[in-house]
Amino acid sequence: MAFPGRGSSPQGTGRSRAANRHLGRRKVRDAIFYGLFLGSIVLGIGALAVLLIDILTDGLPWLTFDFITTYPSRHADESGIKAALYGSLWVVGLTGIISVPLGVATAIYLEEFAAKNWRTTVIQVNISNLAGVPSIIYGILGLAVFVQLLGLGRVVIAGALTMTLLVLPIVIVATQEAIKAVPDSYRNAGFAIGATRWQVVKTIVLPLAIPGIMSGLILALSRAIGESAPMIMISALVFLTFIPQTPGDRFTVMPIQIFNWVAQPQEDFRGIAAAGIIVLLVMLLTMNAGAIYIRNKYQRRRGE
Repeated sequence: MAFPGRGSSPQGTGRSRAANRHLGRRKVRDAIFYGLFLGSIVLGIGALAVLLIDILTDGLPWLTFDFITTYPSRHADESGIKAALYGSLWVVGLTGIISVPLGVATAIYLEEFAAKNWRTTVIQVNISNLAGVPSIIYGILGLAVFVQLLGLGRVVIAGALTMTLLVLPIVIVATQEAIKAVPDSYRNAGFAIGATRWQVVKTIVLPLAIPGIMSGLILALSRAIGESAPMIMISALVFLTFIPQTPGDRFTVMPIQIFNWVAQPQEDFRGIAAAGIIVLLVMLLTMNAGAIYIRNKYQRRRGE
């Protein structure tokens, strides 16, 4: 005897076939997008590998101890990057000293203490917009304000203040995102045992947010050390036979020096420009390695 509802009806079979066709189309689309994304990654990494190989091939023969400890020269075999290296260290160091506490403090105030009203919203929107302003605009602003209006001249402190304007929005936004990532339950637990808001921020929020904050800080300082447009406006010196001793001294930086070498007609200057790029890359990798170490250290501590 056949019971009602048993077996498969033509309508059910049609639905099953339609579902299988739809599933098949989805698998095809997924495979196409997977191939496109994988191809994009391979293309990007391949292009980067080609550039690195070309730079290493041209620059390693010129990368010697004398290259690091010698001042620039009109002759490629006698030229070095000492003045630009020390100038970059001065500018990035002062930029970090000024921008890190100022940016982190601003982010803490906006996220933890400021009232959520239209004024805060306007400030937040402007900070986000400033993070996307072209770097040459900050160079013009630094030239007009720090060099001319305040009369500092084309010196290290003027360059550091200009780079602070450039990276400060990035520091603020990155710190805010790291603070937002801390669960509210941690804050509520601190308030529940009688801690003040500042105590909660100092002992709970900041330690948990440090890994994210460090990542943003290193990205900001990495951008500062590789920027050339603002420094062209502030420094514009490519032939220095001295290193800065104080924040009030003249200076040059590695991107400007590398650009000047590339612009020279002699072929040998291409080699020392590649060597300068290698030195710049080593500095960037060292900074990023330090940030990764600090981030992992605090993540392990948070896990414990």
